[in-house]
Amino acid sequence: MNDFKFFPKEPTKAANPREIRMTRLPSLLLATTALTLATQASAQEELNALVWCDHTDPALIEPFEKAHDVKVNLREYEGTGAALALLEQSRPGDWDVLVIDGIDVFRAVEAGILAELPADELPTADFFPEVVMAENNGADGKTYAVTEKFGYNTISYNAAKVDPADMESLSTVWGEKYNGRISIYDYYLPVMGLAALADGIETAKIGEGDLETIGSTLSTMRSRAVSVAGVVAAQTALATGEVDIVVGGGEWLTAVLAAEQPDLTWTIPKEGAVRWTQSIGVLETSEKKDLATEFVKYIVSPEGQSRLATSSCFWGMPANAKAGEMLTDDQKKVLRWDDQPDYLARTQLYPAPSSDLDIEMQDLWLETLQQ
Repeated sequence: MNDFKFFPKEPTKAANPREIRMTRLPSLLLATTALTLATQASAQEELNALVWCDHTDPALIEPFEKAHDVKVNLREYEGTGAALALLEQSRPGDWDVLVIDGIDVFRAVEAGILAELPADELPTADFFPEVVMAENNGADGKTYAVTEKFGYNTISYNAAKVDPADMESLSTVWGEKYNGRISIYDYYLPVMGLAALADGIETAKIGEGDLETIGSTLSTMRSRAVSVAGVVAAQTALATGEVDIVVGGGEWLTAVLAAEQPDLTWTIPKEGAVRWTQSIGVLETSEKKDLATEFVKYIVSPEGQSRLATSSCFWGMPANAKAGEMLTDDQKKVLRWDDQPDYLARTQLYPAPSSDLDIEMQDLWLETLQQ
């Protein structure tokens, strides 16, 4: 577990996200809460899950509880490092289910944290192919987690305050024209990924030799920004007009505000954006693996996916494309459902640096924040 790095996020990977990672999302619009332990008159079975805030919506959890006569106790957390710390402080068997940033699953597998899932019982054939991510969610031919939700770290903005055409290119998003009207999402991986894309560098190929170039772009970006903010602060700044642009934002930042503030929107610039994913798995130390697996299967079913996609905490695309049959036309419009083939083709996954490169990237991020 000590090999994990601490992620300052969140989600909302969330997005995604997303840390929303997200690691990586954040989670998005998160604040760590106390574990919900409801006192029951009967000896009702319980399931304990470490989750992002989008899983705490009763509309998502209650149907599973009723179907299985179980109480699902939820604790939301921010960042993979926080989840690992909670696991280290807990006894084996205390936790059954873990929601984790998609890019961190392989590390959890290496550490022996996740149990094998029955791949033949998961509806991955119905998923958007780009987010199945079997290589991330498994190892040695075994499946340890499954993608449940995805979205984009990109550019959120107020269409009434900026020229939408300027948001279609990263070269003009943080130009002099918008000096003092920008907030930067406070998570280094997606924002550095956007900086890399602006410089023509693929996120999967970022190396030590690219950091000087990326650092120069980050410096320009930071000089135009009035704040570097977490999920809630960035969303609040955009909603109140304190800023007009959030670099690193996306659907997870503005979708929940769409009904009340339709001018708050987002786009994928021509250079692309960074895609977050979040996964769910069963903990190896769980004493209720069968029930925990049923919970995972519910979450990735069309029913569970439609509810997760439109959670009251933050919205994001469901991994299971069949969830679209259960979403309203308005919900699909907010999620940009029909644009997904184009978005998936034009976006890249979070950077996945080695341990040494990650340290250098975090150092560069801290230097940027101090400017």
